[in-house]
Amino acid sequence: MRDTTLIRGAQLPDGTTGDVAVAAGRIVEPAALGTPDAVVDAAGLIALPGFVDMHTHLREPGREDAETVLTGSQSAAAGGFTAVHAMANTSPVADTAGVVEQVFRLGLAAGYTEVRPVGAVTVGLAGSQLAELGAMADSQAAVRVFSDDGHCVHDPLVMRRALEYVKSFDGIIAQHAQEPRLTEGAQMNEGAVSAELGLPGWPAVAEESIIARDVLLAEHVGSRLHVCHVSTAGSVDLIRWAKSRGIRVTAEVTPHHLVLTDERVRSFDPVFKVNPPLRRAEDVEALRAGLLDGTIDVIGTDHAPHPAEHKCAEWTAAAMGMVGMETAAAVVLEAMRDTEFSFADLARVMSTRPAEITGLSAHGSLAVGAPANLVLLDPDAPHTVEPAAHLTKGRNNPFGGTTLHARITDTFLYGRRVLAEGALAAPRPESGAAAWSV
Repeated sequence: MRDTTLIRGAQLPDGTTGDVAVAAGRIVEPAALGTPDAVVDAAGLIALPGFVDMHTHLREPGREDAETVLTGSQSAAAGGFTAVHAMANTSPVADTAGVVEQVFRLGLAAGYTEVRPVGAVTVGLAGSQLAELGAMADSQAAVRVFSDDGHCVHDPLVMRRALEYVKSFDGIIAQHAQEPRLTEGAQMNEGAVSAELGLPGWPAVAEESIIARDVLLAEHVGSRLHVCHVSTAGSVDLIRWAKSRGIRVTAEVTPHHLVLTDERVRSFDPVFKVNPPLRRAEDVEALRAGLLDGTIDVIGTDHAPHPAEHKCAEWTAAAMGMVGMETAAAVVLEAMRDTEFSFADLARVMSTRPAEITGLSAHGSLAVGAPANLVLLDPDAPHTVEPAAHLTKGRNNPFGGTTLHARITDTFLYGRRVLAEGALAAPRPESGAAAWSV
């Protein structure tokens, strides 16, 4: 066998300890490996299927000062992600087959993670005219997830038509749930803290009203709805109710919404300014419970890099968004430390379920025969988060200076070790030569 690696003595998601063997880009039986080309000592490490992020902003084309597909891919590999979905709010907007194919090919050329473009729902993210959904689905990028993220598809008729259109190829509409008329000028969560600080509030109902409407539309159409970055307790209740009715809805939560509350805004540090805003402690607890019981399906980082000049400003002028791929797994484990959340649960919400939802059959499994997309995590590696050392161009990580206890050590993409003992590998010599396959 060629290109063989033996990962020796890792703890598997089910709690057992064993070896993982890789040959020609796939997972094989260790007994079939023979003498491997490389041996990785994984004693004390956790082997997990490579993470899949349904929600990232890679900024290219058009905002290469904030991020590129290359730097975003490197950041993803450092965080254990073997596939990421790049949102459509680029310049030009990813609302045509040409733009999504450009992003897809940039990901191939980078070679550090599989980049799957998310197509815009509407032309220019303007919310009025459906984009080229079918053409993007039929393109080389084979888009299956569509979102106007950063903007809500607020017109119910447009939302219905989008759900109807993607049903024909089992696509997904990923909604940014934010009723724009209820959040005009909003700067943070509406509540006691916003009243004390004198900042315009962002009510929970602005999110919850859109989710309520859209799950009913999805039920009416019989189509698939995904709710981006859920942030309130009421939203969790609505999604739980929708699932109990058999509505085809899935949902995500960000790592930062599992930990941070609106109390952080008292510092007026714009690193804590994000969309949707940081909510109350009660919301954080509800989000954790929803993640644990499966109401919330996946972790989506909503990785949103910004140039320093866009974040280093007074609160009302600063851009919204946080980076998070490189610290995502560690933050999730920190958030769920005092619950029954296990490494099997981590694999479920960061790998298996997002791969299932998006149809990425090459990801989400450590089974023999599966493509070797996997990650090694050290659960006992205390370290202080240093945003200046991130591989992303963005330095707007709200956990800067925080001590986290888990760390990604190795990432394998189709059998290639793109992150080795915390260090990024050199670009592959065949970059861009072929589509993701083994």
